[in-house]
Amino acid sequence: MNRSLADFLVYLKSARNYSDATINAYCSDVESFYAYLTQEGLKDNEINHQIIRNYLSDELLQEISKRTLKRRMSALRHYYRFLVKNQIIKHNPFLLSASPKASTNYPDVLYHEQVQALLDANQTRLDNLQERDQALLELMLASGLRASEVVQLTLQDIDVKRRIINVIGKGNKERLVPFSHEAQAALQKYLQNSRNVLLLHDQQYEKTTAVFLSNRGRPLTTRGLAMILKSIETKSGHYFALHPHKLRHSFATNLLEKGADLRVIQEILGHESLNTTQVYTHVSPEAMKKEYLKAHPRAKKGIKK
Repeated sequence: MNRSLADFLVYLKSARNYSDATINAYCSDVESFYAYLTQEGLKDNEINHQIIRNYLSDELLQEISKRTLKRRMSALRHYYRFLVKNQIIKHNPFLLSASPKASTNYPDVLYHEQVQALLDANQTRLDNLQERDQALLELMLASGLRASEVVQLTLQDIDVKRRIINVIGKGNKERLVPFSHEAQAALQKYLQNSRNVLLLHDQQYEKTTAVFLSNRGRPLTTRGLAMILKSIETKSGHYFALHPHKLRHSFATNLLEKGADLRVIQEILGHESLNTTQVYTHVSPEAMKKEYLKAHPRAKKGIKK
């Protein structure tokens, strides 16, 4: 790894507050391009549009997907913007280079009935982690927080009484996110009971202000959060392939289907661009069926529920 890339990764962590997973992806994408430059005997200041096109063609011949290449182009555009800003090169060769067009993959989500079934089933659990897990589910489904934002939450960030969270998201951007009465009740129960018990499991972390703790009483990690969601499936008996992103997508899709303004959803999710939020505007099969049944006078005879 060269010095410029190392400095860029530090910048992503300290100045942009990117997660470790995102930083690793950026590193991999830039290194793949540097491998191509080394193969061709080229340097950063020699890159032009034709070289970029040749790189993309070479990657496609190696059966790298267009979706992956689109992500790499985004990472490289960001990286070379950093190099220009730090006067390492004079211009960003990726600024006007188009990314390969990839088909849109709509987010995998849980719809209202599935969400309710999951919450109801988890509520019946009797183990000592049930309250924490219920609070996690309720809060994530009511706020759309990223996994990294959930595990970084502190007691000072949440105003339970007013039902508002102060979130520091990507790029160290601060935003206020509301949450539901159900999430409020689940949080109050967890904070007053289970969290205090979990704190006793590890004296070293007794004074931590992290909201969500592991079964050892330590602040959660994003990996730990993913594992908890998998365990919730087993304990609740509902297998929905739970993942932090899936809960975030579910929140946004359900909010949109209930008539929320797209720009409000953008603000709550912390998206820089409205284009990112617009992926949720696809019509779900459930919503399509509901509207069809409501609008078509003979639909109920022709469609089985």
